[in-house]
Amino acid sequence: MARKKKGNPIHGWINLNKPKGVNSTSAVAKIRYALNAQKAGHGGTLDPLASGLLPIALGEATKTVNFIQDASKTYHFTVTWGEQRNTDDGEGEAIKTSNKRPTREAIETLLPDFIGDITQTPPQFSAVMIDGERAYDIARSGEQIEIKSRQVVIEDLSILEHETNQTTFTCTCGKGTYIRSLARDMGLKLGCFGYISMLERTQVGGFTLESAISLDLFQQMIDNPDQVKTLEDIVLPLSTVLDDIPALALKDQEAIKVKNGNALSFMSKPDLSRLEAIGIDWKSDGSTIALATYDGTAMAMIDVNGAKLQPIKVFNI
Repeated sequence: MARKKKGNPIHGWINLNKPKGVNSTSAVAKIRYALNAQKAGHGGTLDPLASGLLPIALGEATKTVNFIQDASKTYHFTVTWGEQRNTDDGEGEAIKTSNKRPTREAIETLLPDFIGDITQTPPQFSAVMIDGERAYDIARSGEQIEIKSRQVVIEDLSILEHETNQTTFTCTCGKGTYIRSLARDMGLKLGCFGYISMLERTQVGGFTLESAISLDLFQQMIDNPDQVKTLEDIVLPLSTVLDDIPALALKDQEAIKVKNGNALSFMSKPDLSRLEAIGIDWKSDGSTIALATYDGTAMAMIDVNGAKLQPIKVFNI
């Protein structure tokens, strides 16, 4: 007999506004404790120095974390000029200094070099794995390590505010981008050095800061367990991060098969028309990832290849 999981079976997403000074793992632990949730995880680490959006997946929503990790992200960040630090942010030690300060015009001239597909090297203090160890663990021992460069995508980068010693930017970027590396590399190209002194994530996919929930709410729930909170006001549906993929409503017998992990074969013209109605060209080569729903509830992620529908992740809701 399988052991009963501790906690409540809560499935969905929390749009959290993480405060500065709290690491992502601690934020997840606090929310899981406050809700007494069986399972929780986050959709992309946010440094303790940073604040802003940290999407939290609960229960079966953890099976969709890759969709939010792959989503575009928007940041507001401030670069302080004149120093390069070993962590590339305000918590590290200065390793290079300069009396030079860049003009707004010089920075704006430089920005196109950092938009589009660019190559960057992650910071020494980062979560990149090096021979089975995290880079930040090696860096803390005082060892200088070689980290391989990677290609990332910067969709947009512009100045919000400029002062003599610092500049605030907004940046929309793809998966794997290090804003700390971006600040470091701009400082090097400008010949004045620079590090991140403020970092806030303002958007992750469809999650926005305007609708985010404060971590204080969950602390209040812990401190006052007798005050009942309505989960519908806190937890967003599992399908929230899947809004941009096709969704197929299943019939009764289809739902039973998919729930058991069995494939479906659409042969009749009406069934094939159902695929076309949600934007799937079943005649084309290759496959399409879609969401299968039943009675308005997310049931599974399916791979649609021609007329065959194969479950790849079944949600136990």
